[in-house]
Amino acid sequence: MPSEEALTAVTLWVAATHLQRAWQHAPRLAIVAPEKRCGKSRLLDVITETVHNPLITVNASPAAIFRSIDDDDPITLLVDEADTLFGTTKAAEKNEEVRGLINAGHQRNRPTLRVSGPEHKPQKFPTFAMAALAGIGDLPDTVMDRSVVIRMRRRVDGEKVAHFRTVRDTPALHAIRDRLTAWLQPLHAQAMDMEPAMPVDDRAADTWEPLVVIADLAGGEWPTLVRTACRIMTDYEAGQDEEGGTRTRLLVGIRRAFAAENDPAVLGTKRLLEHLNADKEAPWAEYGANGLTPRALQLLLKPYGISSANRRFPDGTQAKGFARNQFLDAWKRYCPEPKPPAESAQPVAEPLPGTAA
Repeated sequence: MPSEEALTAVTLWVAATHLQRAWQHAPRLAIVAPEKRCGKSRLLDVITETVHNPLITVNASPAAIFRSIDDDDPITLLVDEADTLFGTTKAAEKNEEVRGLINAGHQRNRPTLRVSGPEHKPQKFPTFAMAALAGIGDLPDTVMDRSVVIRMRRRVDGEKVAHFRTVRDTPALHAIRDRLTAWLQPLHAQAMDMEPAMPVDDRAADTWEPLVVIADLAGGEWPTLVRTACRIMTDYEAGQDEEGGTRTRLLVGIRRAFAAENDPAVLGTKRLLEHLNADKEAPWAEYGANGLTPRALQLLLKPYGISSANRRFPDGTQAKGFARNQFLDAWKRYCPEPKPPAESAQPVAEPLPGTAA
């Protein structure tokens, strides 16, 4: 595993599949890597033998997927080679319905409608099910946003990894699966009623809540481990989003530009563009023939309702520019400053069967 936090997350995600009917949200597990031979499929092999009711596929139609989902006994959907579904623009367009199904299944009560039967009546099919997807490169943003993300990496010389052998290793994995079932099934009602303190907000909280509930039920060091993993891993993915989202990255760059000027009330467009185009780590200098221009800046900021206007500056001059307070709402909503870590409470332990309390 790439880190202790990733190991914690995968362990708790696997356990959470055994209580799917208790959850309001079904977190996805995105197992991604920049290149082949990073252990994605091997991790999926181990997960397959330990989760509840696994259904593994490398290529399935939306109809085959949603017809396999049962509200009373949800499957755990496992998709290998997910990059073949979403890795190119053409493939992503072809599999847009699969992406929509994966996104809808993250939240309870989001059925898909199909006309079926001789009378061609609309029929609801459930979509709610936990899912793990493994592939090269990031998955679509909307899937990543609903996922606990495990970023695998190729091992270096000297790092030892035990070989996986199906015949030899599967019985031990099934024993773990059966112990998880025996421990968690009686706790269904208790898990449904739990509202744990979360270290993150919004969709990240929805995604991580089942893992946090499992950790709180387990007790011991698990509540601390899961909240630490949640903070570290979601903070990292937020940074990835800043790097990948052009408009979000622009907001971050503008905030840095204001900070470099000691946060003035207004900043001229010309000076702002000088800051943005001078950032060698950002794409703005190569955004066009002459870098980011006032017109391009206006277009990028338009969805946020932000535009330049004639501004009066402290030296008495007037020029096109932006007021800092124009950005405050967008900064809070789309690229908030990281929160300081908060201490979490230690819940009462509920030990695994066969272990000491």
